[in-house]
Amino acid sequence: MDATLDAKKRDGRGKNEARRLRGSGRIPAVVYGARKEGQAPEGVPVAVDPKEVLRILHSESGANTLINLKLDGSAESRVMVRDYQLDPVTHQLLHADFYQLSMDKAIVVSVPIVIKGEPAGVKQQGGLLDFVTREIQVQCLPTDIPERIDVDVSELMLHQSIRVKDLATNPKWKAMTDGETMLVHVVVPKAEEVAATPETEGAAAPVAAAGTAAEPEVIKKGKTEKEEEAPKK
Repeated sequence: MDATLDAKKRDGRGKNEARRLRGSGRIPAVVYGARKEGQAPEGVPVAVDPKEVLRILHSESGANTLINLKLDGSAESRVMVRDYQLDPVTHQLLHADFYQLSMDKAIVVSVPIVIKGEPAGVKQQGGLLDFVTREIQVQCLPTDIPERIDVDVSELMLHQSIRVKDLATNPKWKAMTDGETMLVHVVVPKAEEVAATPETEGAAAPVAAAGTAAEPEVIKKGKTEKEEEAPKK
């Protein structure tokens, strides 16, 4: 998705200037130029309409939306949202950062994972689908950013999983997240895993036979999968 955003250069800085801008219906923002090798990007202070920025952030493409930025009537430049700040109480937009794109250079963005279908392991075996990783990082040109990556889970049986390395390859983008990262898997409901039978409840531990050493009890701990972070804020 493409969007258009008007911006005006601003000279003032600090909290008083920010309050003045918000009182006039705008918020402070910074537009960073395209990054040059070995140099930090330069920022241009601007003021933008927070309603327009929120409309972009709430669209299907969200922070990955390509924005045509009009700065004081000058030629448009293509930018994306780099970061933004919300009021912790009112959730109003307080500040935004944008970065200018080089349309012929690849960038790395976070793209949401969308599940398609119902696993056979859920319908036929009574398992539960565990959605572990809800977005991954991909590298692509700005015009090739996918809005989402669909994952078909209909063939998954109990104890089966789909990892990043199992995703279908696409000539327009390359997955940058570790290939072993778990996306989804079908697991046994916890209540079934820990359920004890009446015969074993309260039973005494078996005594080792005379003359033989008792084997030490081994307690196994399962590993947990770690989920990647949310869109920058």
